[in-house]
Amino acid sequence: MDVLQEIAAVAAVLGLLGAVLWLLRRRGVAGILPLRRPGGRKLECVERLPLSPQHALHLVRLGDRGLLVTSSPSGCALIESFPWREFESPRETAR
Repeated sequence: MDVLQEIAAVAAVLGLLGAVLWLLRRRGVAGILPLRRPGGRKLECVERLPLSPQHALHLVRLGDRGLLVTSSPSGCALIESFPWREFESPRETAR
């Protein structure tokens, strides 16, 4: 009889833990989310210029690099890659 009581107690504790986790997840407090890196976002779409309904030009920041990418129904292509500091410098001096 003692073994059955111990198994029932462990099952009850695990059931309560599961219920609390379920409740916290439904309220948005607990979830399985990846931890964010302290450096912030590494990939950012800065701007998009539509050229036609199916073609676009994208300015993407990847860490300390800038990428100019074109997209079309046949795929994507890299047009230019440059240090991001070169892109920001002319903007700041124009102000």
